[in-house]
Amino acid sequence: MGYEKPDNINSPAHYTQGKYEVIDIIQASMSHEGFQGYLLGNMTKYLLRCQHKHQDGGSEDLKKLIWYAEKYIANIRVETA
Repeated sequence: MGYEKPDNINSPAHYTQGKYEVIDIIQASMSHEGFQGYLLGNMTKYLLRCQHKHQDGGSEDLKKLIWYAEKYIANIRVETA
């Protein structure tokens, strides 16, 4: 087995300990509308944070924003299906 580079955007190790990912537990505990609000809040957080990151120019936070935006869009599709 080779070394697997941690993926801090799609599946951070600190959020995937155990059988379930934290995001899945959060989604299961909320209404559809509540989860959409949670996703929007995280998108806003990463947008505002990226402007103050100097080490990587905020690129990691922008990638996280995109991840939450894609999750938001996928969640819209589930609701309208």
